[in-house]
Amino acid sequence: MGTKIHKLLKSANNGEDVYDEIYTLVYDELKRMASYKIQLENPDLTYSRTELVHETYLKMLSQSEISFNDRSHFLAIASNCMRQILIDHARMKKAEKRGGDPEKHTYVDELFNQNKDMVEELIEIDEALDRLAKLSSRLSDVVTMRFFGGMKVEEVAEALGISESTVNRDWLKARGWLHKEIKQK
Repeated sequence: MGTKIHKLLKSANNGEDVYDEIYTLVYDELKRMASYKIQLENPDLTYSRTELVHETYLKMLSQSEISFNDRSHFLAIASNCMRQILIDHARMKKAEKRGGDPEKHTYVDELFNQNKDMVEELIEIDEALDRLAKLSSRLSDVVTMRFFGGMKVEEVAEALGISESTVNRDWLKARGWLHKEIKQK
């Protein structure tokens, strides 16, 4: 399957409209990535993760200028899109507390309704990741792929073109830095 995706990504980079075919091939992987973050935050949640996958795909389609190197690069971008979607929803929920529209609800809203602390936590993590990116974009990328995308060490290594041991070291450094940064707030 990896070879087929690689060929399709090359076709996409050449302007061909093959995203639906790519989506079909990586759908299960995207769903696993979406499930990872949601289950990490609330393992008792039983609703579908399908909407996050669909929103991620639509977000990726809207960024048509993106060119994908390979499957890992595609998944790395997907994990970043998932991060952006979750953070946007967290900010919306925070604004809703100050008089936003309570009629607009998605499954992510349900997640946030069940775990109110997660809204603040995600926003704090996102802000800390932005500060970390100023110090080391690679450390920030490792966290985004692992935390928001649920990508495995070997997938992150492939996406970033670094060794697995470097990913493990970066993951430990970034987690320590984030813990210290968030704890200070």
